[in-house]
Amino acid sequence: MNIESVASAIVNFSIKVHRKLGPGLLESVYQKCLAYELYKNGIGVKCEVPIPVWYENINIDLGFRADMIVSDLIIVENKTAKEIAPIHEAQLLTYLKITGLHLGFILNWNVVLMKDGIKRMVYRKREPLRR
Repeated sequence: MNIESVASAIVNFSIKVHRKLGPGLLESVYQKCLAYELYKNGIGVKCEVPIPVWYENINIDLGFRADMIVSDLIIVENKTAKEIAPIHEAQLLTYLKITGLHLGFILNWNVVLMKDGIKRMVYRKREPLRR
């Protein structure tokens, strides 16, 4: 699948999960259900993926973990917040920069309509911050 097909699947399946569960649950519930939908439909997904930071050939362990990496192409961060805040955007942008991936989503499940809780972010730099 190409990156836009995977992105569409993420959006469509997050809407499906949200319609079934509604708002008000912990983000881990939504993450597991979305991962199940993606997996069930043949889309690779890894959850709670460690993200190392390399500085001068040293792995600096900062405890960064991406909620989901889908098809080794897209980072998904799940939130259940009043609204998507600048700190959530900074977190996703940091993960995109470190990994060298170009596309990510913040999914805020604490909304009445899921379409209002989806934030797509693109990072254009070509190389990850590695040794």
